[in-house]
Parts: sequence; C-alpha cells; structure tokens
Amino acid sequence: MNRKLSGLAALALALCLLTGCSALLERTYSTAEPHSSKFWESEAAGTLRAENHQDVVNDLLLLVGQHRETATLRLYEFESDLEVADTLEEATMEVQQETPMGAYAVEYITASSHVQRGYYEVAVRIGYRRTLEQLQAVVNATSPGALYSLLAAALDEGKTELAVRMGYWGEDGQTRLEDAMRQLREERELTETVPWEVNYYPGQEKPGLIEFLLDPPEPEEGELPAEDGETAPEEGGEGPNGEEGGEAPENAGGPEEPPEENGEPPQGKEEEASEEEAPGDPAKESGGKN
Repeated sequence: MNRKLSGLAALALALCLLTGCSALLERTYSTAEPHSSKFWESEAAGTLRAENHQDVVNDLLLLVGQHRETATLRLYEFESDLEVADTLEEATMEVQQETPMGAYAVEYITASSHVQRGYYEVAVRIGYRRTLEQLQAVVNATSPGALYSLLAAALDEGKTELAVRMGYWGEDGQTRLEDAMRQLREERELTETVPWEVNYYPGQEKPGLIEFLLDPPEPEEGELPAEDGETAPEEGGEGPNGEEGGEAPENAGGPEEPPEENGEPPQGKEEEASEEEAPGDPAKESGGKN
C-alpha cells in the first residue's frame, strides 16, 4: 500500500511539472556590481558627491580609474566660494602629484564651480598621458619579490612596457628590483642591449607604481654629449672662416688692408708712424721765442 501511495505521489508530481506547476519552483536572482553610495549621487547619473577634502580626492581617483575626461561633482557642507576653491586646488594637486595612479596617468586636472541651492556644482575635466588600455594593463604586486616573474611574463608575451602597482616596497625594494632585472637580463642574454628604463610614481623613495619600458629607443649615432654647457661641433664641419676644422685667422671679419707696394707700408701706417716718430718742430721746442 505504501509503495502504491509513493508511486502515485511521484506520478502526480511529474504531471504537475508537465502541466505548468513548475512556476512553484522558480527562483529569482540578482547580480551585484561594485558601487559606492557614499560618492555617487543616487538621483543624478554620473554625478559624484563630496563633503570634505578627502571625499574630493576619492572622487577624482574614481574618475581617473575609469579614464573619465569630464564629470560633475556636488560639494556639500562647504561654507564659501573660497573654501571650495582651496579644496579643489589642494585635491587636484594631491591626486596629480602624490598618488601613484594620478602621477602615472594624469596630465592635468581643471575644475570650475558655481553655487546651487544647498551645494556647489563643480565641472571637472581631466587630461591623460596614458590610454585606457594602459590603465587596464596595470598589474598588482604584493612586494618587490614578484617583479621577476612579472617581468619574465611580460617578455614572454612580447610586451614593450609593464606597469606594476606595488602593495609593499620596504627598505630593500630598490635592491631587489635591480637584482631581478639583472638576473633576468642575463638569463635572456639581453646584457648587451639598451638598458630598460624604470620610472617610479609618485617618487623613487616610496613608489606605489613602477613602470618598466622594456624596449627604449637607442641613442642616435654621432650624438656626442656637450661638455661644460658647450655644443660639440659636428664632424667634418666648416670652421668660422669656411675652412674645415680650421681656426679663424687674425683680423677675421675685419677690413682687408692693401698689400705693401715696393716695400713701402700702406698710407695709413705711414701717417701713424710720422705722427709718432717724427722729430719735433724746432720752433715749437723753443717755445716760439725769437
């Protein structure tokens, strides 16, 4: 009997699923995306908000991370135009000069504000010296110990540049970086090639982002470094008087003097000699006495 009941129940369930009862088993799902309700205005798409200096810095870094060229900020809790102007100036300078990503990617930031009812509205424009693809290609490293493997992978993939965001640098970070590059260049037989160029952002002492240029341009041939601020002359160039490699003769650029004729000096020379060497007039020497 129990077997018959269980069989009937299974049959009923199967009929229910086939006849539209599957709606009882439907489930809804949702996806979550990174979003900061603190910085984005809920009612204005693409508009950020800020209430202090740090909020403005965070807003600008969000825009830089997205490679946004223009945006609108709403500033709350600011009491005067001067306070807004000072905050914008300090925040833009901090992002561009003191943050790793800003120093690496940003060329300039401009901001202009005007007062609204209850807040200041700021129009922001950002110019970049790195492309969106370059920003998206930045990789993360927890410490300088990971640089060797990241550089090796970049060479294997044929990349000409590598940007690494550093989580920790440490006192021996510079030494470990140089050791990693030296070891890798020796292993890949690259010691005779042009050295790689390394740039540190925002600075070399505590870099938050390091850029490696793995295929820098070679120096131009025949380009000699100038000494003591002077430009080295080009090889095979003409001298100042039209002579190759020669020095300018005396009286260069001055009027030419006529050659001596019959062993006599030029007229101008004779007059000078007569004034300097001619004996005095006896009448003048006697003082004009009779």
